Amino acid sequence: MGYPIDRKLVVGVSTNALFNLEYEDKIFKEEGVSAYRKYQEQNIEKLIHKGVAFPFIRRFLNINNHYPKEKPIEVVLLSKNSSETGLRIFKSIKHYGLDITRAAFTSGSSPYKYIPAYNVSLFLSTDDNDVLNAIQAGFAAGRFLKSNVEDKDDDKELRVAFDFDGVLADDESEKVFAESQNLDTYFNYESAKSDVPLNPGPLSDFFKKLSYFQKLETKKLERDKSYKSILKTAIVTARNAPAHERIVATLKNWGVTVDELFLLGGIDKSRVLEIFKPQIYFDDQTSHLDTKIRNIPLVHIPFGIRNSNKINPSYQAAQHGKRFSVQY
Repeated sequence: MGYPIDRKLVVGVSTNALFNLEYEDKIFKEEGVSAYRKYQEQNIEKLIHKGVAFPFIRRFLNINNHYPKEKPIEVVLLSKNSSETGLRIFKSIKHYGLDITRAAFTSGSSPYKYIPAYNVSLFLSTDDNDVLNAIQAGFAAGRFLKSNVEDKDDDKELRVAFDFDGVLADDESEKVFAESQNLDTYFNYESAKSDVPLNPGPLSDFFKKLSYFQKLETKKLERDKSYKSILKTAIVTARNAPAHERIVATLKNWGVTVDELFLLGGIDKSRVLEIFKPQIYFDDQTSHLDTKIRNIPLVHIPFGIRNSNKINPSYQAAQHGKRFSVQY
């Protein structure tokens, strides 16, 4: 028997992120819910094409194949669809061999309220309002940008890349630069606080839990040099030395590590992302998310000073009193 859901690493994903439902959405917007429901029911056997989140979700679920007894990974659909239209969605899930069995179908209302019910550590959607509502409520959430993504079936490795400030850590340092608009002021501030960990940002909890499997990967590689990894993480940040020291202090305080760290100091992030080729990249600034990049799913985290026109920048990462602890 697998672990109960409150001990799993759970990602919630909207149907519009997992699958390409642009045509169906057009029917909904132009003709209404009745026409949308009728179309779904009439096409219940018609396969839905993969969406922008599919490459990440497929590889994320693949972690369970390496821990078949515990199955510590879970994906839950958090969908505005009705239960009737959800039938077609689950037929496509079955066709693609995705181990997804849990869902919340809310018939048009925003599903973010059910994030704690399913112990979701990260909610992914294409809907800006749903993501903003989730962030405002203190949940980790990100919005997929529309981009050209193709999935390679023979590529099993899950590569996840994060911006640091405003994503993994809070926006304390970004506020200093935004208020001063002076690099010297920023570097002096960071140097003075080089050994002071930053507070957690919206994706810190997800990153810490994902890091647990990264540690297991490291142990397997130490025992077996021929072992092929299934997970790799990276931090891609505009910081450069000496401001990197605070990243190191923060990760050490959290008890986590990262496979690759890129200190770009203003270099275009796409230059690194196109080489690392993550199945998902998280950033709090849309200016760093170039949708012309092919085959890299881009996720905007609308948090902090960079998004203060949208949300309350005083967000504190939600803690639901649950501890992730899986033992092998």
